[in-house]
Amino acid sequence: MAILATGGAGFIGSHTCLELLNAGYEVVVIDSLVNSSEESLRRVQELTGKTLRFYKGDTRDAALLDTIFTENEIEAVVHFAALKSVPESVKMPLEYYDNNLTGTIELLKAMRRNGCKKIVFSSSATVYGAENKCPFTEDMQTGTTTNPYGTTKLQIERIMTDTAAAEPDWHVVLLRYFNPIGAHASGRIGEAPGYPNNLMPYITQVAVGKREKLTVFGNNYPTPDGTGVRDYIHVVDLAKGHVKAIAFVLDHAGTEIFNLGTGNGTSVLELIHAFEEVTGVTVPYEIGPARAGDVAYSYANADKAKRVLGWQAELDVRQMCRDAWNWQKNNPNGYE
Repeated sequence: MAILATGGAGFIGSHTCLELLNAGYEVVVIDSLVNSSEESLRRVQELTGKTLRFYKGDTRDAALLDTIFTENEIEAVVHFAALKSVPESVKMPLEYYDNNLTGTIELLKAMRRNGCKKIVFSSSATVYGAENKCPFTEDMQTGTTTNPYGTTKLQIERIMTDTAAAEPDWHVVLLRYFNPIGAHASGRIGEAPGYPNNLMPYITQVAVGKREKLTVFGNNYPTPDGTGVRDYIHVVDLAKGHVKAIAFVLDHAGTEIFNLGTGNGTSVLELIHAFEEVTGVTVPYEIGPARAGDVAYSYANADKAKRVLGWQAELDVRQMCRDAWNWQKNNPNGYE
């Protein structure tokens, strides 16, 4: 029996595939490669000494999904596949709603047709919106998302929750995770955006000389140094959380929600300075206007994941910076 990872060639997906293989699971991947590379999966197999099966395609392709379920004994699904940039979603809402929502609906329909009703969903802390106060807990009200990307995550949560309520044989885990950064300690897999939309790859691209300087979006938030505060989590810790969630979802019907974060907030400037300290590389930056859709604070209460899944983050911000730099300096052009 295998785990199907949609979007498994991406940043979080590839690290999760590695941890699933190391945990003894068979892995099947579908990925359109729109914002990822098949090379990441080749390296995952190299690092683990194990093989996985890859299908190039889109989760909106019902025929391809049926082929995957027919050709493989899929026990459960980890659903990563999505467009994922907050600022891009503000500019391209229709594309985000079409890709993220339609792709999820087609996936769930294919799962139902093929008798596989166990899924772990890659959700996001963005569903907490701007009204809730940190630290965020899973029982907080959601619904005031600040950008289309976050809204797609919220709507997918509702689609899955409603489906599980209507059909009690569904097993659903919603993982709301915070800001994944870092890379595998080997430096062989990591985050490889063409144009970075997230902070850490922007920092590393400036540090490696691909970009002249970093823009810090806003310095007048109501935070200690005026810059946005986020809960940065090492991508390897996050991947291990997915392995725990798979083990849980196999045996538990209904819907459960878990935050995956460290519980600690780090500001943009604090992250820059931590990176400079552990690498010895200066990162020039300038202050720019705040971005639409950003909030001042976002960090987790992850006690439920520790209590129920037996998971907690173990790697600190300094290690995240070290591993992100190790990946970037050894792969200055990503997987190219």
